[in-house]
Amino acid sequence: MNIGDIIIILILLCIIAGIFYYLYRAKKRGQKCIGCPYGKGCGNNCTCSDKIND
Repeated sequence: MNIGDIIIILILLCIIAGIFYYLYRAKKRGQKCIGCPYGKGCGNNCTCSDKIND
């Protein structure tokens, strides 16, 4: 494994850690449907595509 491989692995690990941190923060704020524009108002059975088309 050379230095280029190590750098790529570190970059990917940082991206994955950032994703998990974003999900953790969103859940802590009370969003049930993360990524949905109606995230705080959605229930567990979110049908966000129906709400967007209304």
